[in-house]
Amino acid sequence: MSDPRHDFGREAEQLVGAWLTDAGWRILDRRWRVPEGELDLVCLDPEDWLVGVEVRARRSVRAGAPVETLRARQVARLRAALSRYAKESSVAHRGIRVDLVSVMPTAGGDAWRLRRLPAVDAG
Repeated sequence: MSDPRHDFGREAEQLVGAWLTDAGWRILDRRWRVPEGELDLVCLDPEDWLVGVEVRARRSVRAGAPVETLRARQVARLRAALSRYAKESSVAHRGIRVDLVSVMPTAGGDAWRLRRLPAVDAG
């Protein structure tokens, strides 16, 4: 039997992948794992930046906003994993960055609100 939290995470990643694709992004990989860490999505954005996308989802606001759960150490691991991806792939790109996409229910709870925070690794 699968874990409902993992199922929810996979659903959120699928939702974010479709949302980014609709916006002109190209999904290169999903759940790419290396010793440095795991990238939920590896994408090429419309301006040819190689982007590691961390997806954080919550079913309610009781547990806090998804952005509050991302720590500097985790961002460093994501950046290191993305650097490795860039070195090992043949994908032409302008540079690399790590974005966070939060997935939260709307006020009525009948839909999802997606919010992208670009370059969480820049600060």
